[in-house]
Amino acid sequence: MTDLIRSWIASANDPACDFPLNNLPYGVFSTAGGAPRCGTAIGDHILDLHGLEQAGLLEFSNQLRTGRWNEIMAMGRDTWARLRREVIKMLQEGAEAQARVEPHLVPMAQARLHMPFAVSEFTDFYASRHHAQNVGTMFRGAENALPPNWLHIPIGYNGRASSVVVSGTPVRRPQGQLKGPDDAAPRFGPSQRFDIELEMGAIVGQPSERPLSVAEAFDNIFGYVLLNDWSARDIQAWEYQPLGPFQAKATATTISPWIVTAAALEPFRADTPDREVPLLDYLNEPGPMLYDIDLEVGLAPEGREETVICRTNYREMYYSAPQQLAHHSSSGCPMRVGDLLGSGTISGPERGNRGSLLELSWGGKEPVEIAGGTRSFIEDGDVLTLRGHAEGQGYRVGFGACVGQVLGDRNGS
Repeated sequence: MTDLIRSWIASANDPACDFPLNNLPYGVFSTAGGAPRCGTAIGDHILDLHGLEQAGLLEFSNQLRTGRWNEIMAMGRDTWARLRREVIKMLQEGAEAQARVEPHLVPMAQARLHMPFAVSEFTDFYASRHHAQNVGTMFRGAENALPPNWLHIPIGYNGRASSVVVSGTPVRRPQGQLKGPDDAAPRFGPSQRFDIELEMGAIVGQPSERPLSVAEAFDNIFGYVLLNDWSARDIQAWEYQPLGPFQAKATATTISPWIVTAAALEPFRADTPDREVPLLDYLNEPGPMLYDIDLEVGLAPEGREETVICRTNYREMYYSAPQQLAHHSSSGCPMRVGDLLGSGTISGPERGNRGSLLELSWGGKEPVEIAGGTRSFIEDGDVLTLRGHAEGQGYRVGFGACVGQVLGDRNGS
C-alpha cells in the first residue's frame, strides 16, 4: 500500500477527501458560458487540463480539448502513465510549477459535470454470486438458484449505449407491457416495480480484434465508474423469455462523472473468491484483479432525508472485469475504445449488503425501512445515490456520487 502523496492544494490532503493526489480521476466539466473540457478532480477543485495544454504546461496532441476522454484512452498505456506522472509532479507539495498551475484550478462547486467519455457499446453482466443466488432463490427455489452455466461463465447481455447518462440526469419511470401471474393478457402502463442495480462499470481503453487473455484484458481497462443499471422488474418478468432483458433495461444506466483509473486503484487489488468448480483455462487470473472498494446506496424521498439502504464491497464479485472482458472477446468480438462493461449487481452475504431493492425487499414481501416510511421498489420523486471508495494508509480513492431522481406521471411522462 502506498502512502498519501501530499499536495500543495490543502483540501486534497484531508483523509476524508475522495480526491487526493493519489487518485486524480478524469472527467469532463464546463463553467458558465464555456465549452466542456477535460479535467481532473483534486481536493475540492478541478484542474483544467485543456487550459494547461493551451498554456504549454502539458502536451498531448491537443486531445485534452475534445470534451471526452476517448482520444486520450486511444493513445495507449504509455500516454496514460505519462499524463498521470506529469500531473502528480505539478500538484505535489513543493512543486516548482505551482504559480503557473494555480490559475487553471476551478472550484468544483462552480463547475457542471458532463459525460466523461463517449460510450461505444454497453454490456451488462450477472456476476455476483450472492445476487444471483438471491434472485434465483426467489424465482426458482434455493436448489435451482444458479443456472447450470453460472459457475463456469460470466453471463451477460448487450445493452444500450444510447441510454447511458451521467450522474444528476433525471430518470423517467419506464412504461411497457405488464402481466401479472393471474392476468389473462398483458396491459401497457408504467412500471410498478422499478429498481436500482448497484454496479461498477469498467471502461475499455484499448481496442482489440482478437480474443484477449485475462492479463491482456486487465491492461486494456482504462478505469472504473460507479454504475446504476435501472431495472423495471415487472416489464422484465414478462419480456425476458426466451432472449433476456430488453426494454426493462433500456430506460437509463447512470454512471458517476469521474473515471477512477486502474493506476489509482492499483494499491487496492483483491482476489476473486475460491472456485466451487474450476474455471476453464482462458478465464484463469494470473493475480488479484478485483478491488477492495466499499460501496453504498442511499435513498431519499423527494424533499426528505436520505437512508442508506445498502453497504457492500466490490470484492464480493465472483468474476472480475478482466475476466468479463476476456470472455467477451473470446468469440473474436471486436472491442472498442469506450466500451463499457457493467459488473452486474454487487451483493454481499447479509441482507444489508444486497445491491437492489428486489433483493432488499425480497420481491416486495419484506419492505425496507427508510426515514418516514418503507420502500419495496422506487417511488416517483425518490433520489437514489451510489457512493464508493477504497481506503488505506491515511487516504481514500473515491468516485464521487452517482445520483438519479425518478420522475413519474406528475412530471409529464
